[in-house]
Amino acid sequence: MQNPSENTNLQSQPPPEERNYGATAAHVSQGPCVSMSKSDSPRRDYLIAAVLCYGNLINFMDWFIVPGILLDIQKYFELSDGDTGLLHTVFILCYMVAAPIFGYLGDRYNRKIILGAGIFFWSGVTLGSSFINESYSWLFFLSRGLVGIGTASYSTVAPTIMADLFEEGKRTTMLSIFYIFIPVGSGLGYVLAAGMADATEDWHWAFRITPCMGALALVLLILLVPHRTQRRTAAHRALSISGTIRVAAEKPGVHRAAKTTWCQDVLSLAKNLIFGGITIGTGILGVVAGAEVARRLRKINNKADPLICATSMFISSLCLYIALMVAQTNILSTFIFIAFGELFLSVNWAVVTDILLYVVTPRRQSTAIALQILVSHLLGDAGSPYLIGIISNAIQAKHAHSFQWSFWSMQYSFILCAFVGVFGGCFFLLTSFYIEEDRKEAEQL
Repeated sequence: MQNPSENTNLQSQPPPEERNYGATAAHVSQGPCVSMSKSDSPRRDYLIAAVLCYGNLINFMDWFIVPGILLDIQKYFELSDGDTGLLHTVFILCYMVAAPIFGYLGDRYNRKIILGAGIFFWSGVTLGSSFINESYSWLFFLSRGLVGIGTASYSTVAPTIMADLFEEGKRTTMLSIFYIFIPVGSGLGYVLAAGMADATEDWHWAFRITPCMGALALVLLILLVPHRTQRRTAAHRALSISGTIRVAAEKPGVHRAAKTTWCQDVLSLAKNLIFGGITIGTGILGVVAGAEVARRLRKINNKADPLICATSMFISSLCLYIALMVAQTNILSTFIFIAFGELFLSVNWAVVTDILLYVVTPRRQSTAIALQILVSHLLGDAGSPYLIGIISNAIQAKHAHSFQWSFWSMQYSFILCAFVGVFGGCFFLLTSFYIEEDRKEAEQL
């Protein structure tokens, strides 16, 4: 005999042609034994979401402080191209290795404590790195690795709390807003670092802003986020970072030139600001557009999510390739194609997380996000900065030292990223063959 509550639940579901997958696929069944994870009021939920978004902003600002002043750091510590690339590789390696650990902890222990400890740790290390002098380059490398460990705690746990706060279509919207702060934070971090280094004539000051912002985030976290955030079970399942390829943060032809005049300094800062602005603007537009397109296309195609990601990767890779090819002859065209490349790359961010959350049981979502971080960075930016630097050094070693070959060596090295992006698109196409089966299997757990 069928339970009356089950009939009610079935009647409340939308017709198949209107049903969305991903985050919007959750249909909550409230019974006497079900403990909801909602906060006391919708307003409090949005305040908590705002705090999480603010933390994500600081998280990615910290990521992109170094790219914003990379040439200053390279000169200060007297690093080669390979060593400079290794700086980011150390950060990513520590980040991706720590992610599964925090994913395991996040699925089993208090997530508020994990978030707070992570913010406190990475803010403190970032501040400490601003006092390292040129004799201790190894210590600076170590500090970036430790920051990577701290930020891993946030990236693995915060999205799962966000997913628990909202149901139905609101979750996709809120996750999109959460991931908008990836490009916003990246762009602001880049601009902030370049601006502070220029204003103070000392790049160390670039590392002293985000720790103050982190302290505020920690206070807000303690005050607003509940001590315990319960997970939804299968009875009320709430189903909702991809390998990403970063477009080159600096134009080698510009930054290879010695900054010997005031005009050159102004030109360099202006291009930093332009690039940061492009990252922020295209990131916001891309994340919003990706979520909206996915929401609409899911109604007519169950495989829409991976197909959207594949298409955006192919277009982004093409735009990056063109941007690199015209970089020496037409800087305006370079910025235009970089903008389109970042736009289509940003389309994936919220959609990929949505895919991950609806093919995994809610009780293991932190672990799933952590494994996605591990694999995507392992096959992506964990080794690519160092690899690109090594390729550049190898090309330069075969030719007489000149400004032209210095530029070409970096240009040829970065082209590798465009071809890897094509492989990423192919893997998304492969995912489309299995996505529906995986989603149904996760709903049954």
